[in-house]
Amino acid sequence: MDCLVRNIKINYVTYGDGVPVLMIHGWGPDHRLMKGCMEPVFKTMDTPWKRIYFDLPGMGKTKGKPWITGPDQMLDLILEFIDAIIPNRHFVLAGESYGGYLARGIISKRHSDVKGLLLICPATSDRKRPRFQVLEQDDALLSSLIDEDRSYFESDGINVIRNRRVWERYRKEVLPGLKAADYPFLENYLNQQPSFSFDVDSLEKPYTKPTLLLAGRQDSVVGYNGLWKIVESYPRASFVLLDKAGHALQIEQDVLFTATVKEWLNRVAAEIMD
Repeated sequence: MDCLVRNIKINYVTYGDGVPVLMIHGWGPDHRLMKGCMEPVFKTMDTPWKRIYFDLPGMGKTKGKPWITGPDQMLDLILEFIDAIIPNRHFVLAGESYGGYLARGIISKRHSDVKGLLLICPATSDRKRPRFQVLEQDDALLSSLIDEDRSYFESDGINVIRNRRVWERYRKEVLPGLKAADYPFLENYLNQQPSFSFDVDSLEKPYTKPTLLLAGRQDSVVGYNGLWKIVESYPRASFVLLDKAGHALQIEQDVLFTATVKEWLNRVAAEIMD
C-alpha cells in the first residue's frame, strides 16, 4: 500500500488488528528487516496487534526527495505518516539502528502517545565501538556465494556470525533492501545533516512506559555504551546486552531476541489492555 505524505508515496504493509505497532527499520535495508524478525514473535502472541511496516524514503519502494536532508525532515515525515494512517491513536513503537534513533525522536515529540518502546541496536551519539571480530564463520558457505552477495554479507562489520542459518535470513530480510536502496540519495541528501538539530536524549521527563533496549556485545557499528548512558531516561526499561551478537542481533541471537521481545510485548499489553 501507499500513503501520500507531502510529495512522497510511503510504501507500507499491515498485518492484524488491534493496538498499532509501528516498526522503523535502519539505514539501507527496508521494511523486510523488521518484518522478518518481528512477525515470528507476533505469531506466538494471543494479544491482538496491528503491525505496521514501512519503507523510509530512499529505501525499499519509498522514493527519497532532495528536501529530506537529515533526521529532522525524516521525523516530520514519519509523524505525518502516523497521523495519516492511525489518526488520534496511541501506538507502540519499535526501531532498529537508525530507526531506533528516529524512534527516540518520536518519543521526544509524542511522549504521551507511545505506550511501549523497543530499541534494537539503536544509533546513539556515543562514538565508542567494540573492535569488529568474526566469532563463527562457514568458509565453505562463503566460497559458494556469488561475489556480490558475499561482499554484502561480509561488509561493514555487520555479521559476527557467518553461517548458513544467519545467511538464509540475511538473504531474505536484509539483502533485498540493501540492493534496492537509493545510495546517491542516502549519501548526497539524507546524510547532509546526520544528527537531529536537538538533543534527542534530553527528555523533558523520563519515558515511563514498558521499554526494551537490545544491544550486541560485538556490535562495531553502533556499539552499546551509548545505550547504557541513556538508560536512566527509561525507568521501565530492560537493558539486554547479548554476547555473540553484532549489528544483526535479531538474526544472530534469534531465540533470545524472540523471548525478550515477547516478554516486552506482554508487559505493554498488561498496561494498555486492562
